[in-house]
Amino acid sequence: MLALLQQAVQARLPLPDSNHRAALRLFNGFLEGAPRLAVDLYGSTLVIFNHAEPPESLHPLITAAQGWLLEQFPWLQAVILKERGGDAEARRGRLVWGSQPDDRICEEGVWYAVDLRMNQDAGFYLDTRPLRAWLRQQMDGKTVLNTFAYTGSLGAAALAGGAARVVQTDLNPRFLALAKATCALNGFPVAEADFPAGDFFRVAARLKQAGEKFDCAILDPPFFSTTAAGRVDLNQSITRLINKLRPLVRSGGWLTVVNNALYVPGAEFSAGLEQLCEGGWLALESILPVPPDVTGYPHTRVAAPPVDPAPFNHPTKMAVLRVFHR
Repeated sequence: MLALLQQAVQARLPLPDSNHRAALRLFNGFLEGAPRLAVDLYGSTLVIFNHAEPPESLHPLITAAQGWLLEQFPWLQAVILKERGGDAEARRGRLVWGSQPDDRICEEGVWYAVDLRMNQDAGFYLDTRPLRAWLRQQMDGKTVLNTFAYTGSLGAAALAGGAARVVQTDLNPRFLALAKATCALNGFPVAEADFPAGDFFRVAARLKQAGEKFDCAILDPPFFSTTAAGRVDLNQSITRLINKLRPLVRSGGWLTVVNNALYVPGAEFSAGLEQLCEGGWLALESILPVPPDVTGYPHTRVAAPPVDPAPFNHPTKMAVLRVFHR
């Protein structure tokens, strides 16, 4: 399996930037030959994800991979190991080599604050890079609502594209604190009113009651979540969430949707979107492909996702919808 990892890393060269500030996936083991392993690069920090149970079963491969990667990238400053089958600290990540992990990365000239040990994931999603690019290109002068904002990378991309205002909301204020830090890194305004912490359903209801309208709404919900106000289950449907957001978008505006449910086929998700569009209130404008460092390359992929994501190229399915009112 080490040879497969080495082949995957070589396929991504020379993607790491010379300043060592970029973020990318070096190995997607699920598709490239080691199903319980993923390796990401955040600036000069290597983040290794061990999803094996027990975690120890992958330790020999991880030790060999870490040694080889340190030889390939002598500028690395830290290595973090996250183990799903471990205790809470192990799931958030332990520093297993080096010194202080990076606290920021740079993508296309935009800085993003990161806390690589704050959560089970790294806090910054590599697969939504094309959506950040789309937001930078389209949001000049626009108003944006970023729901389920998490650490705010999509909202920051909109601001980098010249958005007039971005409201970022998430249930967890700790995540929004990192979104504010990202804004500060880039010199974007940080108005407390634009970072409301709260349940999606309640915040959406308050915004609707206040008569708020946005040029673009971003919907990137977690796979599953339940609160007293509502339930999110992407295995079942994303339709209810889209219908909650649609009234908050001005006619002619955009609603961008991300569905990362691994076991929802792309055709099923597409059919649901097509059904929503039948009444003329929505129109599918485009789908955004996940970048190849995340999906793996044709000559490095040795497995397929558990269900077919087509017409999308990855289980993270991104769609841009136009909203219309009559």
